[in-house]
Amino acid sequence: MRSARTTARTRAAAGGVLLTAALVLTGCGANGTDTGAADKRDLSAAKPADARGAADGYAGAEKAPSAPSKAPARQQHVIRTASLSVEVADVTKALAAARTVTAGAGGHVENEETERADDGDVASRIVLRVPQERYDAVLTELAGTGKLLSRKADAKDVTGEVVDVESRIATQRASVARVRALMDRAERLTDVVTLEGELSRRQADLEALLAQRSSLRDRTSLATITLQLSEKEREPRAKESEEGRPGFLDALSGGWNALVGVVTWVVIVLAALAPWLAVALIVFLVWHRLIRPRAARRAGGTPGPVPVPRPGESGPERNAAGAVTSPATPETPEK
Repeated sequence: MRSARTTARTRAAAGGVLLTAALVLTGCGANGTDTGAADKRDLSAAKPADARGAADGYAGAEKAPSAPSKAPARQQHVIRTASLSVEVADVTKALAAARTVTAGAGGHVENEETERADDGDVASRIVLRVPQERYDAVLTELAGTGKLLSRKADAKDVTGEVVDVESRIATQRASVARVRALMDRAERLTDVVTLEGELSRRQADLEALLAQRSSLRDRTSLATITLQLSEKEREPRAKESEEGRPGFLDALSGGWNALVGVVTWVVIVLAALAPWLAVALIVFLVWHRLIRPRAARRAGGTPGPVPVPRPGESGPERNAAGAVTSPATPETPEK
């Protein structure tokens, strides 16, 4: 009888120990989902249908502890960037080929800049976004479009940053939910105002974390390739050979061109002087037709100077009015 009571007490104590351990392990959320599941299995095994089943479950738990479950493999997140400098024969055709390769890989063109120099050479810079799984293939095809001048590739592992952002987002969402629950239970106006301000701040933090996660997803899902294209340098012109020196016809053509140039400049000068010549002609005609005749008439109405007689000659005869009279012509005797 005493042995039966002892066995019953032992079985009850074992069941209590298992139940307490299960509650403690279930309350520890930091141990993960796998540990909680194992504790629930132990707890269900600890519930005896009868005293013998509880003892067997306790003995089995002591003899064969459950093996820890393997943690799932963590996905790796990498940001890949590359820059290529390629010399091609025709930049326009190379740009079209780069767009075709990018579209075929499921990517897109993010930015493009094309310039033409004074000597006619064309240079272009294009930024491409391609999926990570096609990154290496696209990079190889772009490098083969011409003569590769330079190539630089970089890879940055941001797995830890992605995991941290995801964790902070989950925590921030739970925080926002708690504040909303408090707002539903708040009764005083001051409490409502305080909780609204706190909710706005936490929602802003949550939106910033979501934007950061979106940026990380974009950079880790699509690789960035910067392609610079330039044309080959043109060969300098060959010097003129001895047979290519100017001849008679070239000299004649040059002289004719010089004559035409001189005549052209003379015509230009005359055209520039034409207004001045027209004004000068008008002034000359006015002076010749109007001013000069008047001056001549005025000069004819005034007496001229009196001639001074020479020694031995008598002066000119004057009349009673004092005017000079011409001397009388002597008469010639008739024969």
